Amino acid sequence: MPSQKLYAGAKLRDLRTRLGLTQKDFAAKLGISLPYLNQMENNNRPVSTTVVLALAQEFGFDVTELGQGDAERLVTDMREALADPIFGDGAPPLADLRLTASNAPALARAFLQMHRAYRQTHERLASLDEALGREGSQMQPSPWEEVRDFFHYCDNYIDAVDRAAEHFARLGDGEADIGGAAIKRLSAGGVTVRQARSTPLRVYDDERQELTLSALSPPETQTFQLLVQVALLRQNKLLDATLDFARFQSDEARAIAKLGLANYFAGAAMMPYRAFQEAAQDMRHDLELLAARFGASVEQVAHRLSTLQRPGAKGVPFFFVRVDQAGTITKRHSATRLQFARFGGACPLWNVHRAFESPGRFLRQLAETPDGVRYISLALDVSKSGGHFGAPMRRYAIALGCEVRHASALVYADDMDVSRAAAFEPIGISCRICERTNCHQRSVPPLEKTLSINPARRDTLPYKLD
Repeated sequence: MPSQKLYAGAKLRDLRTRLGLTQKDFAAKLGISLPYLNQMENNNRPVSTTVVLALAQEFGFDVTELGQGDAERLVTDMREALADPIFGDGAPPLADLRLTASNAPALARAFLQMHRAYRQTHERLASLDEALGREGSQMQPSPWEEVRDFFHYCDNYIDAVDRAAEHFARLGDGEADIGGAAIKRLSAGGVTVRQARSTPLRVYDDERQELTLSALSPPETQTFQLLVQVALLRQNKLLDATLDFARFQSDEARAIAKLGLANYFAGAAMMPYRAFQEAAQDMRHDLELLAARFGASVEQVAHRLSTLQRPGAKGVPFFFVRVDQAGTITKRHSATRLQFARFGGACPLWNVHRAFESPGRFLRQLAETPDGVRYISLALDVSKSGGHFGAPMRRYAIALGCEVRHASALVYADDMDVSRAAAFEPIGISCRICERTNCHQRSVPPLEKTLSINPARRDTLPYKLD
């Protein structure tokens, strides 16, 4: 495969800004001329091998970060936003979107924020939202979407919180399990931990300093909720400092993000980074073995695998997604080139939807996206009982996958013929931005294709894509 030139101007500018260096000083430390640095920062020239080595030697920079980042996410998000009918047929070509994502990522994010605000306004008007008539009401991004985007563009890895959780797990080595360490830490702070059969998963009474857990929930859920409370009480300053850096636009978004960070801490404490990464490699990412080893659920393990993006110690780059029976994505993250639809459901050709038909079974799929990238995807139904007769069943399915070049690291790929092109099923992201012309499950036409309609002929679709 021919080598590709590396354009990373935004990354270079960001690093230089964080170091507080002028272009002249930065160029001197890299051993290059000022005009050469200027050309690289503006993506007029690719980053040379000399510069890559200098970044690693002079600044200890993880050079793998140069080839990754927000560009692909931004391109996917902009294409989906531009699929909105308001833009008509005048969408910019893909090459322009890639240039914008690489050279002007701040502009790309501003555009996405503007479209999000428009979409919310449109939806509220359509539903006659009474809030629009209140004095002083302003259109704000949805708190859930704002928090989702925060984790999305942090690559779902929060270094300070992850390391704090890893440190906490090391301190608890004397306990039989991490849950015991959590109870000990809470008790040392005067918190009483009890269980009740008729309670939500977790209830904390601040006045009485009493934490009540549901006795009906599985052990791994109880442990997780214990660690969430540890984070909220013992790591409050760290969580607030992280939230201050994020600068959320509403108190609701900040509150949601704080709980998200506490959940992140809990997962990282149950499955400490180094120990979990080593075990994942040794067990070849067998989800059930990892769940038994760390006292976690399969869903918790799958989600944790998608967060192993620590600079200098990255694991296999996975995507992780959870969907409900309607196909709505309720959790999503991708450290791969595959990016999920921001609005609506996932591609119906993806095996995650078939997981509901085979409860308790791991479904495997070799899939290829329209850009030619091939993946191995693992899907599983993770329905959750309400804990007693008559309680509603919560039904979800999860999918975990990676590019097929990492197949040798997965036990699930052992008997799959990853060398045979016909073994890969074609999947997409969203019909609006999917370029496939012959998909039998297409719901709406793609944005960038011309339709040809023949009244005398009806095929699978009522139109033909040119």
